[in-house]
Amino acid sequence: MNTMATENRPAGGMSERRRTRLRLEISREAARLFWKQGVAATSGDQIADAVGLSTRTIWRHFRSKEACAEPIVMQGVVTLMSVLRNWPKDSSLEDHLAGELVRLQYETRPVDPADEMLAMKMIRLADTEPALRTAWLMACDETEQQMRVIIGDRLGRPAGDLEVRLHAAATAAVVRVLDEQIGVAFLAGAGGAGATELIDVKAAAWRFAHAIRAATGGAVGDPIA
Repeated sequence: MNTMATENRPAGGMSERRRTRLRLEISREAARLFWKQGVAATSGDQIADAVGLSTRTIWRHFRSKEACAEPIVMQGVVTLMSVLRNWPKDSSLEDHLAGELVRLQYETRPVDPADEMLAMKMIRLADTEPALRTAWLMACDETEQQMRVIIGDRLGRPAGDLEVRLHAAATAAVVRVLDEQIGVAFLAGAGGAGATELIDVKAAAWRFAHAIRAATGGAVGDPIA
């Protein structure tokens, strides 16, 4: 018996890695259709045809057509969270965000830029689509959970500590609001007052850092000796 072939493989026979890849591919096609023709005008059959799968397979992976957007929406916070997880204690938030986000412009990013663009579009569409709003708020909740660990480690407190939880909730709110604003500015073609400040990488890094400092009362942002 080939034990390697069955490792990390659920009863259905598909590995978790392959399942994640398939869900993301379905999500990409669903997001493209939602943006092009609207959620109401998009059917499960159309999503299945775009991916080259049966409609039955789509429903095995997602509870509804709107839920198909969830993996792509999650991609909207992956890059920022990967940068924050690697925040050295001897670096300020401004310096770390600016340095890492600029570096990622020239190196392999945690998320494909095309997926980040689709995430922006779904976050923007969530303003008028309650079901997509749910997917975005789920991503923001995941951000908060991760920030509890990051901030707790930085402050030397448990992730469940009340103050840590409050700082994590405030930070997640900053990420939500600024990601929404960045998406609006970017999709509008950098037009409008303040758009350049949000789209320019260094300026956006400063804006995130400044907002997180303000939201946490200065508790999060400084180097830790």
